[in-house]
Amino acid sequence: MNSIYDELRAAIHSVWNRRWLALAVAWGVCLVGWLLVAMVPNSYESRARIFVQLDDALAEQIGIGLSNRKRDIDRVQQTLTSAINLEKVVRSTQIGKDITSPKQMESAVLGLAKAIKVVSQQDNLFEITAVSRSGGLSDAQNAKLAQDIVQKMIDIFREENMAGGRGEMSETLDFMNQQLADRQKELESAEQRRMVFESQHPEMVQGGIGAMQRLEAGRSELRGVDADLAAAQSALASINGQLAGTPQTLAGVGPAGGARGALAQASAELAGMRARGLTDNHPDVIAIKNQVASLRAMVQAEGSNSVGGVPNPAYSSLVSIRAERQANVQSLQSRRASLQAEVASLTSNQISNPQLAAEAQHISRDYDVLKQQYDKLLQDREQLRLRGQVETERNSIKFQIVDPPTTPRAPTAPNRPLLLFGVLIMGIGAGVSAAFGIGQLRSTFSTTAKLEQAIGLPVLGSITETLNEAGRELRRRRWRQFVAGTAALGAVFILLLLVEFIQVRMVA
Repeated sequence: MNSIYDELRAAIHSVWNRRWLALAVAWGVCLVGWLLVAMVPNSYESRARIFVQLDDALAEQIGIGLSNRKRDIDRVQQTLTSAINLEKVVRSTQIGKDITSPKQMESAVLGLAKAIKVVSQQDNLFEITAVSRSGGLSDAQNAKLAQDIVQKMIDIFREENMAGGRGEMSETLDFMNQQLADRQKELESAEQRRMVFESQHPEMVQGGIGAMQRLEAGRSELRGVDADLAAAQSALASINGQLAGTPQTLAGVGPAGGARGALAQASAELAGMRARGLTDNHPDVIAIKNQVASLRAMVQAEGSNSVGGVPNPAYSSLVSIRAERQANVQSLQSRRASLQAEVASLTSNQISNPQLAAEAQHISRDYDVLKQQYDKLLQDREQLRLRGQVETERNSIKFQIVDPPTTPRAPTAPNRPLLLFGVLIMGIGAGVSAAFGIGQLRSTFSTTAKLEQAIGLPVLGSITETLNEAGRELRRRRWRQFVAGTAALGAVFILLLLVEFIQVRMVA
């Protein structure tokens, strides 16, 4: 323990004897360090937050979904710090004031890319941060420049989302218009080929362009008519069977009987049906009208004094139904004959002119394909045009600046007071280390114990330094000078701190 104490005393004594050297080294290190700290420019940071609202019913109605708009925003966020956008920021701010060559612009863009950050805090919330540390600008100018950079980034963000897709939509519409023009020319050429073919081969016009399709359609329709005809013939046979088992007249005599009585009854039934709201097109009304007409003819044939049986209303109704079904059968038979003739004609043309039929089918196929493509492109073009109008006239993405670009009040870096204090500590440490190192290099002994240890002989005593009045006065003067030099070093440190605080307040 005593040896450690002696070593500590020896070290302090060695440094104290060379205190002027320690003070000089401390001054030199501090001045150099403080100069370097003063040359480091302050960094001022400005930040802003933007909220993006994506909900819009009209946009979703025309196909601009939420996922599409989020994808557009992600794309803009990723490309916001691209070289093109950063060059816009450089040219519109004080950074581009002294830029005269492409190399300088490239260097400015690279430096700005490191100073800007775009961070997505939430799904619809974005934070833009910019740092300015230009050594050629004052602190106030750097603070203003950081704010201007963030504001310009907000403007670019808005422009890219609101109007960035308009150029792409315009290019897409131009491409669609060009494709439509090409398809229209091809479609007109196909129409001309069809017209030339029809004029050269009028015998194929009956079959028409696409005769194979018409042949298949005719055969299909013929099969349907055959089925309907079979059903109609079955229904006619059924009504004929019912009619064969139904008597034509019912027994009846006197004025209330005979054809006149049946006519009166039928007329009453017809009046009742019309009273119930049945129209003349109703099957029952048609049947009873036919019955009335036949009874009137019978009354005219019998004369005024005839007496006979009463016509059976059921029989008259069945006769009317049979007439209707016979007409239906005849109509179907006529349609069947017409279809058979058409199918036969188309088949004959296919067999007699196979090459012309193949050419007609080829022309028809080309025309149909081109027509479908043209109609599809036209529909897509109109949808794109509507979408572009919605995006242009009614923007589906709404912006709200939650926090406008902040005006920096204090530098974010460097922590100059801490650096100044660190330089002071480093200077003092360097001075003490220099004094101690010089003391170790010289062969002097600060205590008798170290002298005994070095020579291996006992030391009988030591002589204390004795000063006269002039020597003591000189020592006091040097002490005052040392204290003044040390205090001056501290005063310079405090002065630098005050200057730093004053500069910060001037920016604020």
